[in-house]
Amino acid sequence: MTNAVIDTILSRSAAKYYDPTATLTDEQIRELVKIGTSAPTSFHLQNWRFIAVRTADAKARLRPIAWNQPAITDAAVTFIIVGQLVDTSVIPSRLEPLVKAGVMPESMVPEWEIPARDLYMAYPQRRRDEAIRTATFGAAAIIYAARSLGYGSTPMIGFDFDAVANEFGLVEDEVPAMLLSVGPERPGNWKQKPRRPIDEVLDLV
Repeated sequence: MTNAVIDTILSRSAAKYYDPTATLTDEQIRELVKIGTSAPTSFHLQNWRFIAVRTADAKARLRPIAWNQPAITDAAVTFIIVGQLVDTSVIPSRLEPLVKAGVMPESMVPEWEIPARDLYMAYPQRRRDEAIRTATFGAAAIIYAARSLGYGSTPMIGFDFDAVANEFGLVEDEVPAMLLSVGPERPGNWKQKPRRPIDEVLDLV
């Protein structure tokens, strides 16, 4: 039985070649990010931000500090996927829409905020790890959404992290987790590459 979601996942591969004449509208970009923000985040922190590099000027600023990779200028858009260091003081405001919608009782909010504070706030590495985790979940959702819409995508960590942060105005508590180019492809891209056998990566216990 065919399953469209599984077929999308199994047919995805990192694109190398994009149609440099193709564009995505701002509304299409917003829709991709909306899908990205449906991904899970710890304690509903939603500690991410997405910078859509889509104009010729912005691409020209990004490409030299991203190892001069062609996808930066050829793809319709390259997202700077930003993770934000965990700050548990935002949890009440992030949970407020859930309370108003009747999803959770207001009395439960401290039951989320207090253990989250204990888990993260005294541990800088955990705060940063969660920023990267959150950003990666969001990027993955965009990758598969893009594939389902017929677009290619390329996640990249080949860039100058400090230069990207400075050039695009990241603040002190933000980490550029990856770049993610998205757009219509041109011929020549590979199909999904074979993976390691399941027996090498799975332990059934």
